[in-house]
Amino acid sequence: MVEFLVAVGLAVAVFVGFNIGGSSTGVAFGPGVGSRIVRKGTAAALFTLFALLGAWTVGRNVIDTMSSEIVAAAAFSPEASVGVLFFTGTALLISNLYGVPASTSMTAVGSIVGLGLATGTLNSALMFTVLSAWIISPLISLFAGALFGRYLYPHLNAKLAFGRLQSPLVKVDQGKLLPRLKINKNAASRDLIGSTLVITIACYMGFSAGASNAANAVAPLVGNGALDASPAILLAVGAMSLGAFTIARRTLDTVGSDITDMPILASLIVSTVGATIITLLSWLGIPASLAVSTTSCIIGLGWGRLSRARTLVEIITPTTEGTSAPAASASGIAAADADSDTETPVNPTVGELAEGEIPDPEEQQAPEDAIPAIGEETPMAAGSLFDSAATARIVVLWVLTPSMAVAGSYLLFSFLI
Repeated sequence: MVEFLVAVGLAVAVFVGFNIGGSSTGVAFGPGVGSRIVRKGTAAALFTLFALLGAWTVGRNVIDTMSSEIVAAAAFSPEASVGVLFFTGTALLISNLYGVPASTSMTAVGSIVGLGLATGTLNSALMFTVLSAWIISPLISLFAGALFGRYLYPHLNAKLAFGRLQSPLVKVDQGKLLPRLKINKNAASRDLIGSTLVITIACYMGFSAGASNAANAVAPLVGNGALDASPAILLAVGAMSLGAFTIARRTLDTVGSDITDMPILASLIVSTVGATIITLLSWLGIPASLAVSTTSCIIGLGWGRLSRARTLVEIITPTTEGTSAPAASASGIAAADADSDTETPVNPTVGELAEGEIPDPEEQQAPEDAIPAIGEETPMAAGSLFDSAATARIVVLWVLTPSMAVAGSYLLFSFLI
């Protein structure tokens, strides 16, 4: 019976890793594939490589926390391990059904917390630290996005331009015995620099995804001794790689509404901020959500970009009747990038690059002295500070899915153990 439960645990772990790989690859490499910098197969290979690097290094700290520190390792019986992984897989299903980037990490921790409450082994001091990080990290991401959008984004936008490559920047040469990466030598220097930026940050996101998410698939199995850390990491990344080469193809096609409507420069900022926060937390051994951090940065960046139409004094002062603050969203960022006369974005979105509708990058750059000062830009949108309905739905599911995992896990293990 024990051997059967271990086998079931391994199968569920592979299922969880498979889904993590499918979703994480699309988030990390969607901009690169959409703008023809890399092919899907190359994106999957690069994601696998950097996810393994992240999981093998700082990811071990997260595995240690989730396998033996939130609750005692002895609490992870074969039955408990299967239950925890089941609730983690359920979270992925809920997020896919509702189209909301729910946190696998937060739900996996919630399942472990339910186990700890049922068995009386929960480390309350550590959980207070983890919960504090879950509150503070999105706020930091939101604040960083707002600062970038309000003060730095227009100047970066004036310096950088991105075009759509006619052939991939990076591809795999399979003409020899061992496949190897080849660089497109015909790419213009500006495209080469911009494309290198996109792919470098995508690899960084892959590293961050491996560091934070490998533990979600295998921590219970490490806790009960079914696997040591190193084989567990290989199992998790192998499952994530399978998802990257299969179901991620659809994710890479659709990219997602937030990223598709977002300018390449904005996606680079969001990816860098989100991945940096999660990598630092993973190094500290704190499981946290890349989806939550990046989404918070999107909201902050959109608000910051559109808030340039008003000075700080005007923002603080209550708006007069009939007026309101600018709306902040991915499409709002793209709108704010548009030239007021031509309505052509200085910096193209991923979706526009994928459709091949972008003019020559040489024509897209704005001179530095043409950037309007804060308070002088024309508001590009009106309404609430952000899309309240969409934001409410996202925040509710961020709170609801781990809460459901805690409650369900507690009830299950109260009767089972």
